Amino acid sequence: MPRFKQRIDQALGERHAQGLYRQRTCLARSASQTRGPNGALVNFSSNDYLGLAQEPELITAWQDGLSKYGAGSGASPLVTGFQEPHRALEAQLADWLGFERALLFSSGFSANQALLFALLQSDDLLLQDKLNHASLMEAGSLSPATMRRFPHNDTRALQRLLTRSDSVAGDRLVITEGVFSMDGDLAPLAEIHTLTQAHLSWLAVDDAHGCGVLGEEGRGSCDFAGIHPDILIVTFGKAFGLQGAAILCDQDTAEYLVQFARHFIYSTAMPPAQAYALGTACQLIRRDQWRRDKLAELSALLSKQVDPAIALQPTPTPIKPLIIGDSERAVAVSAALRERGIWVSAIRPPTVPANTARLRITLTAAHSQADVVALANHINEVIHD
Repeated sequence: MPRFKQRIDQALGERHAQGLYRQRTCLARSASQTRGPNGALVNFSSNDYLGLAQEPELITAWQDGLSKYGAGSGASPLVTGFQEPHRALEAQLADWLGFERALLFSSGFSANQALLFALLQSDDLLLQDKLNHASLMEAGSLSPATMRRFPHNDTRALQRLLTRSDSVAGDRLVITEGVFSMDGDLAPLAEIHTLTQAHLSWLAVDDAHGCGVLGEEGRGSCDFAGIHPDILIVTFGKAFGLQGAAILCDQDTAEYLVQFARHFIYSTAMPPAQAYALGTACQLIRRDQWRRDKLAELSALLSKQVDPAIALQPTPTPIKPLIIGDSERAVAVSAALRERGIWVSAIRPPTVPANTARLRITLTAAHSQADVVALANHINEVIHD
């Protein structure tokens, strides 16, 4: 047997034995419901926090974009892929979020990797929160810089690392998420920003789960914390209801990335119709404060309805982790809820630390109060079963 085959068989067997085997489920979604193999489900695992993915105004905008600009961009941004909808969206994002420039990417994963691979050199130091997204951790470990991880949201540990590195020859970059996707908690951005300024370091914030949800007009975690980072990464697959990402920065940094970020240079640009629709998503996010207000109301309702003895974590975001601990138990609880018409995914290691398997409950503005009450009642019954 070829060694690749042996390696694959062994790895799959170990994943099964550990109770960590991942499987896809093919779903069908309409404006009102998600359908699985066994019927209709109320989806509490979506990152569509503002309910824009099924918003008729946004769907119409994408259809209009297709009629005006066709289906695909046809090339990378530096060939013929950069078109008027891309230019307009970049300008709109920069104006809204308060930066000189924005650059578009096809995904948050590629944006994060483009940034770290292009920006960092061998004598630089990269400091990351231990719970940062896999895209940031992988890029940091593969970059030429030295990477250090500080305990989650521990600003004292970050200060020690910065103080010890004050004499390094290269530059220092601190990067954190604004909202942590598995815990729903916020980074202490004001404190981190103060530290980076005091130690002449740059601060980058990945606000994939905060932009659209927090801050004035949905400007995100940094606006909520009252800071302005050197670099901001936002993604469009969450509150924007679509897909893609952008890096926001100053003029020179943007031009540097255009010249040296391989993910930008060699990837086909996002479809112009999608960029056109994203412009409408930006408008809806800024305009519709009621969506954020509804998320706050539903969050309070869920906390009130779930039995206090159940380990539902209080958070200031739509992400509500219910810590189970054991991976097999988390999968079993998720399956029991699915049988009751509730879709809540079980999240297991290595996505989360060992012994912290959980149900990752997410609320959206598309949920009703009745949906949330039903969710809480089913959780109470299943957990105590």
